[in-house]
Amino acid sequence: MNNTRSKSITIIIVVTVIILTACTSTNIDTTNQDILTIMTHDSFSISEQVLLNFESKYDVQVNILTSGDAGTMVNLAILNKENPIADLLYGIDNTLLSRAINEDLFESYQSDNLSYVSDMHILDENHYVTPVNYGDVCINYDKSYFKNNNLKVPESLTDLLNQKYSNLLVTQNPASSSTGLAFLLTTIGHFGQEEYLNYWSNLKQNGVKIVEDWESSYYTEFSGSSGNGNYPMVVSYASSPPAEVIFSETPITEAPTSSIVASETCFRQIEFIGIIKGTTNRKLSEHWIDFVLTETFQEDIPMQMFMFPVNGSANLPSEFVKHAQLAKKTSIVAPEDIEQNRDQWIKAWSDLMIN
Repeated sequence: MNNTRSKSITIIIVVTVIILTACTSTNIDTTNQDILTIMTHDSFSISEQVLLNFESKYDVQVNILTSGDAGTMVNLAILNKENPIADLLYGIDNTLLSRAINEDLFESYQSDNLSYVSDMHILDENHYVTPVNYGDVCINYDKSYFKNNNLKVPESLTDLLNQKYSNLLVTQNPASSSTGLAFLLTTIGHFGQEEYLNYWSNLKQNGVKIVEDWESSYYTEFSGSSGNGNYPMVVSYASSPPAEVIFSETPITEAPTSSIVASETCFRQIEFIGIIKGTTNRKLSEHWIDFVLTETFQEDIPMQMFMFPVNGSANLPSEFVKHAQLAKKTSIVAPEDIEQNRDQWIKAWSDLMIN
């Protein structure tokens, strides 16, 4: 999913790199072929038994190196590419993909198990990365807030500019968060490159709150998850509501949150994995990529990271089928446009919203 700049963010990244590098050099023997290090975002999760299946089969210890939001994770991988701190990068998505490929971050590998994956999810014909899961970045909302305040749920991006929705939405900084970047691309795809900043200017006037990452927006600011947050709408995933049912302290059958999946209000996000160039564990890395495409791993994804599996043969759990959603018509920005314009779009957004 679950589960991607200002000067302050740059400082945080540099400090984090130092800490991660120090920890890696003292605790991880990168020449030991029995250790496989996977760098990923903070939302990564895997069942203990599923991980043990892989470790037992290949007599290997898997080290999971969580590195912040996907945007921060990619930055760390690029900053350390001359002296890699991991063998694989898991969780890079289609909003950041071209940047990592252009930085020559990956080694190509085409898994035989790609035969189980739809062509619509394979965005890199050179196979520097392999698709693993997908989901729609949408606006999630707290059902009880709208019911208790007799307020209609917004049905479009334009609806969010209405004064009755002022100070109700929290989203993420696209410079540091992949979900924030996905929502920025949603507005660009819907309103166009000439008008999206006008939309954000109006959204700013209507009290949208910007935070640095998905975790703080969802678990701290969003009232639908924490119960203590002040914002009944948050940019998240249309596959997030099942988590509210599964992890509820008291048993419930209906999710307290839902997602706005109206036409062009969501962006389809695909997460990938790639072998980091320079790995000393090439064969084990190939085995891991083969493994994440098997039904064993793919059927673990919905209940662990609350995303949809790319393997069409994988079964979905009933809770996921009932509460997770996919938009019928997403907002689309061509991959080549993202590659050419992403940095300038983010800078223009930052100049307007942050600086």
